[in-house]
Amino acid sequence: MTKRKGELSASTIDRDWPHQVALHHLVTRRRYNEIQAFREDKNCPPRGHSVCYQDEWYNVFCFADEAHALVFAHRFGGEICDPRERGRGHAWAQWKKGTAKPKRRG
Repeated sequence: MTKRKGELSASTIDRDWPHQVALHHLVTRRRYNEIQAFREDKNCPPRGHSVCYQDEWYNVFCFADEAHALVFAHRFGGEICDPRERGRGHAWAQWKKGTAKPKRRG
């Protein structure tokens, strides 16, 4: 993946907006204006990314606040996705659903 000057890196987005929701790309297209209106005042990054799971593409929307991500997922039929479930290297866009280990507390 290439980075353009001034653009946020994927690792910066994952660090600052760790609560991420995947929406099927067709839902995103149909409800684009409604999605953008929801994200307007939620401190979201200017861009997200896409992932592929079982030959289906999903747009990933990122949030700093977990409550915003949960409301977004419920309203638009999305699914919470952990950034640690994304592939690495050439398989970066592959979503390995359910493979993230629980975060350690304390």
